[in-house]
Amino acid sequence: MAAVIPTSPLRASGSLFGLAFGDALGKPTEFLTVAEIEHRYGPTGPRELSGEPALVTDDTQMALAVGWALHEAPALTPEVVEPLLRRRFLAWAVSPDNNRAPGMTCLRACGELGRGLRWQEATVAGSKGCGANMRVTPVGLLDVDLDTLAGLAQLQAGMTHGHPTGLAASELTAYAVFALRAGATLPELPALLTERALAQRLVYRERWLGDLWQRAGSPSPREFIAPGWDECLAALGRLTHALSQPDDDGDPCRATGEGWVAEEALATALLCAIRHADDPVAALARGATTAGDSDSIAALAGAFVGAAAGMAGWPTGWMDRIEYADQLATLGAAWD
Repeated sequence: MAAVIPTSPLRASGSLFGLAFGDALGKPTEFLTVAEIEHRYGPTGPRELSGEPALVTDDTQMALAVGWALHEAPALTPEVVEPLLRRRFLAWAVSPDNNRAPGMTCLRACGELGRGLRWQEATVAGSKGCGANMRVTPVGLLDVDLDTLAGLAQLQAGMTHGHPTGLAASELTAYAVFALRAGATLPELPALLTERALAQRLVYRERWLGDLWQRAGSPSPREFIAPGWDECLAALGRLTHALSQPDDDGDPCRATGEGWVAEEALATALLCAIRHADDPVAALARGATTAGDSDSIAALAGAFVGAAAGMAGWPTGWMDRIEYADQLATLGAAWD
């Protein structure tokens, strides 16, 4: 059954812009230590957009690539969506604006996709980098059944990151956005995602993934996919434990990981979002003030709090100052 989408408060736009806002705040802090970030921005981290426009990274660029592929698709099936994703990913790979420290896994896979290989052969089968789920937010904004959501999330991830944990974490990231948009609260997410992971642990979506499982040398599809869900469940367990403890106001990566890999990016972004559910800008600043992959963590935190709060959660004027504002607004309006 498709979600019953609230008519307000512009949750799709809030999520897309939130991703871009977090990405922009985390862009200059990604390769700094927490001490360096606090010295530059103060103890609460970056809380103001900088630049006209405020520049984003490949996280937002690739989320837009996914978003436009979905927007263009006349049907949400693997046969229709895969060529559109391929075209958008390849356009990103050769764009002169692709100069924001893009991930090597994405570049390598795009190089192979550009040679015309089947995506199951082009993907980096051993990579579970956060590039798998940093761009999946648009999937969670669609009014679709959960099987289609899962298939789309795993397909867009698998085209570059073929590791089962990248697939599972992408599905959970999209499901989190989907649930928030449908009215779930941020504090409810750890339990909802854990329930989803347990239910999906042995589900291999062959229609969407084809023979990807064979690339890893697994004896069966189930034995391929289960370890990915297990790693996500372990990350969600660390998240739940962290939330049961008092907040020390320190680097969230110490509790849930630095976010360079998919399950850690999900868990650490959720930690930031849930800790600051009533202050969306603080959630972004917390994500940007880490020793880890600050732009991806802050971007996903923004996608989550934006899906919960809608556009009303963001400061007046930010919408007009962010790079790609026109594209974000167009896609957001299409899904609101």
